[in-house]
Amino acid sequence: MNKTININLGGFFFHIDEIAFQKLKRYLDSISRSLSDDPQGKNEIISDIEARISELLSEKITDVRQVVNEGDIDEVIKIMGQPEDYAEAEEGYANENYSYKRRKSSSKKLFRDGDDKFLGGVASGIGHYFDVDTVWIRLAFILLAFSGFSVITYIILWIVIPQAETTAEKLQMEGEAVNIDNIEKKIREEFSNVSETIKSSASEVSEKIKDGANDVTKKVNEGFKKGSKKASSGLQDFLDTLGSIILTIFKVIGKFIGVILMFVAAVTLIALIISAFSIGSLEIIGFDNDFVTYPPFFYDSILPHWLLTICVFVVSGIPFLILFVLGLRIISSNVKQFSKTTSLTLLGIWLAALLTLVFTGIEYGTTRASNGYKIEKTPITTVANDTLTIKMKKDDDLYYQYNFRRTNDYNIVYKDDIKRLYSTDIYIDIEKSETNEAYVQIRKNSEGRNRLKANQNADRLTYNYKIENNLLQLDSFFLRDYKSMFKDEDIKIVIFIPEGTQIHLDKSTRNYLYGIANVDDAYSRSLAGSYFVMTQDEGLKNTEVKTIEKEDEIEEID
Repeated sequence: MNKTININLGGFFFHIDEIAFQKLKRYLDSISRSLSDDPQGKNEIISDIEARISELLSEKITDVRQVVNEGDIDEVIKIMGQPEDYAEAEEGYANENYSYKRRKSSSKKLFRDGDDKFLGGVASGIGHYFDVDTVWIRLAFILLAFSGFSVITYIILWIVIPQAETTAEKLQMEGEAVNIDNIEKKIREEFSNVSETIKSSASEVSEKIKDGANDVTKKVNEGFKKGSKKASSGLQDFLDTLGSIILTIFKVIGKFIGVILMFVAAVTLIALIISAFSIGSLEIIGFDNDFVTYPPFFYDSILPHWLLTICVFVVSGIPFLILFVLGLRIISSNVKQFSKTTSLTLLGIWLAALLTLVFTGIEYGTTRASNGYKIEKTPITTVANDTLTIKMKKDDDLYYQYNFRRTNDYNIVYKDDIKRLYSTDIYIDIEKSETNEAYVQIRKNSEGRNRLKANQNADRLTYNYKIENNLLQLDSFFLRDYKSMFKDEDIKIVIFIPEGTQIHLDKSTRNYLYGIANVDDAYSRSLAGSYFVMTQDEGLKNTEVKTIEKEDEIEEID
């Protein structure tokens, strides 16, 4: 039966049997002896080692009445390392050519870094945990700060995440194994940093004292100079003071400019991110987006819209990201500039996106390089001495129009479940037939990369009309391909009738009549609703007693 001893190790009480206690005591004494030649930080090192051993034992003790045995101590020593291993490391520290590498732990713990903090050390702690530069974490928090989300998240993380205070916790935060070697190494670094700080401060104080003594000596010597030199010195002091004030004003203005750059860049980047995710992702997830109009060069491109959206985001976003970092550097000198690798990577991505957009723009320009057309001719059979009526027809089931109106705009419709463009850019002219036969000529105009492609695009325009019983019924619209929305496409209708043929223009044709020759030289749209006869040379002649608006009195508006 072994004797049980109560001990206080690292602030925690343990029940430990006598054999295990003796082994633990010998282990700690061995470590203490290995530190005897270098007492710097010895007590802190021993305290951190005891805290780490206490933590390891606490993980093994599930009941406060459980006794620590010899096997538990052996497992702890295996994790912490033997004192002789530490002695080898001590020899390595003294050797200038020794390259010391800490042993990495299998896992990390999330702590707030109190040594590298701007507010609470949350960003630096997350950076240690994910092996990401702290600057990028802070940048993400700042970009999301305008939504209010990151502010709340930061406060919650500040409260929830503990701060790394002990050496063991700092090692766990950095993913280092918490053993003798790393604890001693970490404390050495901290003492070295403190020593360097003290030396730097002492040197600065010494320089200040020396400069002060020199200033005093200089002032004493100047006191013996003549009055004219004193006046000159007073003027110089005034100029120096004025210069300092002006320099301070410029510094304040510089800080203000830095804040403006940060704000403008941050707002622009947030807007670009929201636009990229809300617009560019719609095509990826298959969501049909009728309410978004992309730039002209997006259409009829071989590249998908989401890829072009990303390119626009990159080309616009990277310069504003650089402006944001520039603003940060103006405000705080502690912010580092991009490394050479990061700068070249961003430049390469930006150039690739720019070249993609340039290529797409050039490709779009070629789609409108040539004009083409498709002509259809259909004979009109009329009864002698009868009147040919010309009338327009709408399709309210396809797209509702309050009245008959010609415009250069378009509307998106679905014909047989296919997305098409509904356009009313139609012109109607009436001319004398040279063959003494009546016929209607439909000319469809479009654009393309070459004349052949333009003719093919024109042929794809869908336009319908009907001739029946001296009635020529024309559609007031035509359908176009969705991708051709930025092409210049229209329909020109010319109705050829022989001399002496009577014709009636229905009021529905008013907004589509254009350039019609007539005896009264009347404005084309004013001809709608009247009856006419085709003359030999002067065009249409009104057969009614009616006042017609003159073309020179009213300006025609498309």
